[in-house]
Amino acid sequence: MTERLLQYIWQFQYFNKTDLLTKNGEAVHIIFPGQYNTNQGPDFSDAKIKIAQTIWAGTVELHLKTSDWQKHNHQHDKNYNNVILHVVWEDDATKSDIPVIELKGRVSKILLMRYEELMNKGSFIPCENSIQTVKEITWKSWKDRLLAERLQRKTGMVEVLLQQNNYHWEETFWWLLARNFGMKVNSDAFEAMSRSIPITILAKQKQQIHQLEALLLGQAGLLEGKLKDEYAVMLQKEYRYQKVKYKLKPIIIPLHFLRMRPVNFPTVRLAQLAMLVHQSAHLFSKIKEAGAVKEIKNWFDVTANDYWHYHYRFDESSSFKKKKLGEAMINNIIINTVAPVLFAYGSYHNEQQYKDKALLWLEGTAPEANSITKGFTGLGIENKNAFDSQVLIEMKNEYCNKKRCLECGVGNALLKQNKE
Repeated sequence: MTERLLQYIWQFQYFNKTDLLTKNGEAVHIIFPGQYNTNQGPDFSDAKIKIAQTIWAGTVELHLKTSDWQKHNHQHDKNYNNVILHVVWEDDATKSDIPVIELKGRVSKILLMRYEELMNKGSFIPCENSIQTVKEITWKSWKDRLLAERLQRKTGMVEVLLQQNNYHWEETFWWLLARNFGMKVNSDAFEAMSRSIPITILAKQKQQIHQLEALLLGQAGLLEGKLKDEYAVMLQKEYRYQKVKYKLKPIIIPLHFLRMRPVNFPTVRLAQLAMLVHQSAHLFSKIKEAGAVKEIKNWFDVTANDYWHYHYRFDESSSFKKKKLGEAMINNIIINTVAPVLFAYGSYHNEQQYKDKALLWLEGTAPEANSITKGFTGLGIENKNAFDSQVLIEMKNEYCNKKRCLECGVGNALLKQNKE
């Protein structure tokens, strides 16, 4: 038994309440168990309990043993002055000033065994042998909550950036978009690069793709040293001019090429990002007004400048291949930048239409394929769009890996099935 499991049992009243008595022999009738409290103070607030002939309203505290009250020094904490009932798994104390009830012997052995099994499971997810038995209606409501939690957490990240740039939504979107282009390996460096170039400067240079490439590649530290290609030398000269003109300071975070697919080399991604800036204006404003996700995909359907058809890096020729931003990368941007920022905008301005649009666009985007989504599909769980894949990633990282089965809609449903 754990204290968290005991709280779960009390919260959902998963115990036998027949002839429920305090340790002093007074009858107990639970009118309302209270609201689970995750902050300081007793475990449950606003409870209503009838003890003998008196109805009490207040808080409820839970412990594994009655003596834990003294061990935790609650008797000296004024937050516990309003406790009307002390619920314990095992009553091991001879004296108590607060009514005490013991739950040991009143809880289904099947529920306890099921919980033990979930906690000790060392597989992909704790409930992989029984997750298929969860009803569709349970899955649907849980998926909606998981995606909401994921987007709300990302909204918090967006708000942190907004505070840093005086709530400039276009600037914030530029920072996050650049970070997305850097992939996981170079995300920090790409974000630092974007922060070093205000969008006002980008707007002044957007008509000339060469100037944009020089700015982005130069600020990322990729135009240093002696370059040989005529195009590279030209960009280097242009960057030196822009650097002095705008008093720019290049980033000091190194970029990585090792063990990366050439299509994801930072040189290629920065060239594609430069072309996107070149071909678009006030991109986030356009995204807010867009209707279908197809419009977003069309805007991100860009191809790097001609030089990059024959190169992945400066001074190294390669066979001809257009460096087009692929469908997988466009989907990645919609999932990890477009939808979260649009959802955050809707949350900040309390405009549901933008939040709904973000969710709709995730439903209209292809699912992610990674070790997590593949693990779930191997268990027969569908992953038909980005909505599903984001849900599965959230569930695995925030609930399954942390063994938060008692707070999980699926885990809760499975334990409820076996409580009898």
